[in-house]
Amino acid sequence: MANRPAAALVLREGDEEGLVALTRASSVRAGLAQRARIVLLASQGMSNTKIAELVGVSRPTVIGWRDRYCERGLAGLDDEPRAGRPRTVDHRGIVVATLTPPPKKYGVTHWSSRLLGRHLRIGDATVARAWREFGVQPWRSESFRFSTDPELVAKVTDVVGLYLAPPDNAIVLCVDEKSQIQALDRTAPILPLQPGLAERRSHDYVRHGTTTLFAALEIATGQVTAACKPRHRHQEFLAFLKQVARAHPGRELHLVMDNYAAHKHPKIKAWLADNPRVSVHFTPTHASWMDLVEVWFSIIERQAIHRGTFRSVHDLNTKIRRFITGWNDRSHPFVWTKTADQILKKANRQKTSDAGH
Repeated sequence: MANRPAAALVLREGDEEGLVALTRASSVRAGLAQRARIVLLASQGMSNTKIAELVGVSRPTVIGWRDRYCERGLAGLDDEPRAGRPRTVDHRGIVVATLTPPPKKYGVTHWSSRLLGRHLRIGDATVARAWREFGVQPWRSESFRFSTDPELVAKVTDVVGLYLAPPDNAIVLCVDEKSQIQALDRTAPILPLQPGLAERRSHDYVRHGTTTLFAALEIATGQVTAACKPRHRHQEFLAFLKQVARAHPGRELHLVMDNYAAHKHPKIKAWLADNPRVSVHFTPTHASWMDLVEVWFSIIERQAIHRGTFRSVHDLNTKIRRFITGWNDRSHPFVWTKTADQILKKANRQKTSDAGH
């Protein structure tokens, strides 16, 4: 007679959520996610043989992890210390060597695991393990920029205050231009998306000119007022400001914008002086990311421009306007969450290195 299936595994209180999280996380080891899946399937009353087939392990492996969970809970799914000779290589020493610039004789800017392994006379796999343990990634590089604006505190407080507590009966608009948008056409037709195949395009293209997109984002609704123009001088910007004022008649307007020279042209200042219902709030220098219309620019770039094909500037402008019309039908508010104190705390970074620059 066939053996009875094992009884459903009883999970400890609160463990189910942790096990589900392990199976869904992209940053945990594959083995740990596999063990969590075994335990979850066992808690559903599935037989050990069926679990082994689904997960791709042997039946004794399933039984072993069931027993480990019964004995120690979630902690039982972790790796135990392996038998054998204790590790003799100091991972901290490897990390110290990694943080030291490579000797000039190598002619490189940063260490690779193979080069450092040869330099230290150890295996490159040992170097890689040390890097994983301490979270060191020499192949990665990021950029940063500190704002040197003497009015940093005042401008951050002003702009964030508009976002978090806009004035009553007023409209807050984030204004900017996305310049040099290229009308690119591929030299061969795009091969469409198919099951098992991504959309494909030729690597070469033909340029048909550029356009500049001026946009004003109303943060309370996500509605966008926009215009496409051939250039982005103060003349075009002034014409766009007049368009924005006509789109919101009789309302007090607060415009958030960056420090581009065209935004501070004498003719722009004169027009603002003649239109007191329009107030301008400048972001700090090197902090144009505080202008929320930049978020919307990234959306239109991803969804309508980057993968588009355009046979002329007119075609490009037409498709941009079509996207904006569709966007305004499905727009949503843009919500700012950081306080001024949180931003300034991050901006006032402490010195972290003694780089000789």
